[in-house]
Amino acid sequence: MVQVTDYRIRDMKDADFCEIQEICRQVYPHDVPYTDAELAEHNARFAQGQFVAEHVPTASVAGVHFTLRLRLADFHIDDSWDVLTDYGTFDDDDAQNGHTLYGADVFVSPAHQHHHLAHALTDATRGLVVELGLWRMVGASRLPGYGQVATSIAPDDYIAQVLAGTRFDPVLSLHIKDGWSVVRAIRGYSQHDAESDNWAAVIQWVNPNCPPPAEFALQ
Repeated sequence: MVQVTDYRIRDMKDADFCEIQEICRQVYPHDVPYTDAELAEHNARFAQGQFVAEHVPTASVAGVHFTLRLRLADFHIDDSWDVLTDYGTFDDDDAQNGHTLYGADVFVSPAHQHHHLAHALTDATRGLVVELGLWRMVGASRLPGYGQVATSIAPDDYIAQVLAGTRFDPVLSLHIKDGWSVVRAIRGYSQHDAESDNWAAVIQWVNPNCPPPAEFALQ
């Protein structure tokens, strides 16, 4: 387990569901929180891929990182979160052929931000990629700075400036600092992200100890 002062990273338990749902409401006010049935299905499908950051002094949930295994050759690069997660159920988790760990969701309670919990949760998922011998981890980064400039700059140019360090994005810049690389921009990944003008960046972290299967390479 990854240890952060006053916090620990552990597997999700049924008793966490109510707290996770409340954090969802705070972080994603325009979306419907995960249901008990969906969270239970995540655990039933892939328990070791559902991480919780626990605030040890209060034994409360501070953040989560939900993952599933996908064979991305079965999907299109522009597929939305709904498609990639089977509408949040994770029913498309592919234990046999899923050589990519898909980071479906990572969020931290506003009351526990600025404690490097997102980084600790990401480190835990990277450790899982190595432990299971998976090729890589793939996710999508919001671009909350892009909505303000969408009428004057193309998303690819915006991302290029963030990568070059000449522009700061509140989310993508942190992902880059955390070791992720950008694959490409996608439109409509999330349907309710006006801050990003509904654009996102596909990002990945490649396991240096695992050669890529040719059919899974993102082009």
